[in-house]
Amino acid sequence: MTEQEKQTRILELKQQDGALTLVMAGPWRFQDNLPDLAEMGKTFQSVPGLNEVRFRDAGISTWDSGCLTFILNTARLCEDAGIACVYDGLPDGIQSLLALASAIPERVGARRVARKTSFLARVGNAALNAVKDAYESVYFLGEAVMAFGNMLRGRARFRMQDLWAIIQECGPEALPIVTVISVLVGMILSFLGSVQLKLFGAEIYIADLVGIGMVREMGALMTGIIMAGRTGASFAARLGTMQVNEEIDALKTMGFSPMEFLVLPRMLALILMMPLLTIYADVLGILGGAVIGITMLDLTPTQYYMQTTGAVTLQAVSSGLIKGALFGVLVAISGCMQGIRCGRSASAVGDATTTAVVNAIVYIIVCDSILSIIFTLTGF
Repeated sequence: MTEQEKQTRILELKQQDGALTLVMAGPWRFQDNLPDLAEMGKTFQSVPGLNEVRFRDAGISTWDSGCLTFILNTARLCEDAGIACVYDGLPDGIQSLLALASAIPERVGARRVARKTSFLARVGNAALNAVKDAYESVYFLGEAVMAFGNMLRGRARFRMQDLWAIIQECGPEALPIVTVISVLVGMILSFLGSVQLKLFGAEIYIADLVGIGMVREMGALMTGIIMAGRTGASFAARLGTMQVNEEIDALKTMGFSPMEFLVLPRMLALILMMPLLTIYADVLGILGGAVIGITMLDLTPTQYYMQTTGAVTLQAVSSGLIKGALFGVLVAISGCMQGIRCGRSASAVGDATTTAVVNAIVYIIVCDSILSIIFTLTGF
């Protein structure tokens, strides 16, 4: 620290003909214990006939935003008391920053202290938001059904090349991640089952466990969750970005229905691809289980194959395909709905993407539970 910076802060008050001059010298920074504004207000009130406050530089050595804050707060006190402020005696740098700080008027209520919302108010707001979200979801679902009906009547307007591009994205491009997850899930099911079946000498039934588990539950469920995190998030991000860039508004202006032009092809693509991906996941999961069964349980490939074909029925496969198709609809609706309802900022796109993935996974789990109960009660 230089000798100049070690100087004591000085504020000298000089009165003359109804004017008060604030003579400033030395360092003016936050750490230099700036004058108390309450005391400044009392000083202004004690000066008879005060109509003007002037600031004058008498050797300000160093200053930071604390100096500007003091000057602006003092000017606010003067404004409240109807006293004029003159800054022409200050250094050019301080005057420039003061002009910049006061170029845009302060928003009304900007200094209002936010009050903590009560518990009942938070519960009420949450309930109102839940009702609003439910209404918007039902409205979106109704529009989606109407768009699907228009497609069946040949009246929906969308580009076939868009549909094929989305099918490519939802189908073939999703095979690598589906392959890895399905094989690992099949191996995990086989390994965990083998630990218990070995206790009873029933290792042969590991093929039944993996086969039925994959075709009835795990194949469709894991594929749906993968597509929720991969494709559902992509749908929400793309449509949300279009909402931010006002591209969806442009489509409405040109007479195109966003539901038919943007949402319908994505729904169709997932409805078509999810059952195929489910079958693919079932086969790879069974193969993953066969690796564990053959290497760890000393089963022959023929034994494993015969046991699997005897346990896995067409009815079990059909139940998995039904689940897969419904999961595809849920992923598409969740992703597209959050994208269409996205706000107009970059953060809103991120929020929409996160909400789409979370909602899709919740919808899938709930739907899977309901369908499993229905299939069990009906013997399907």
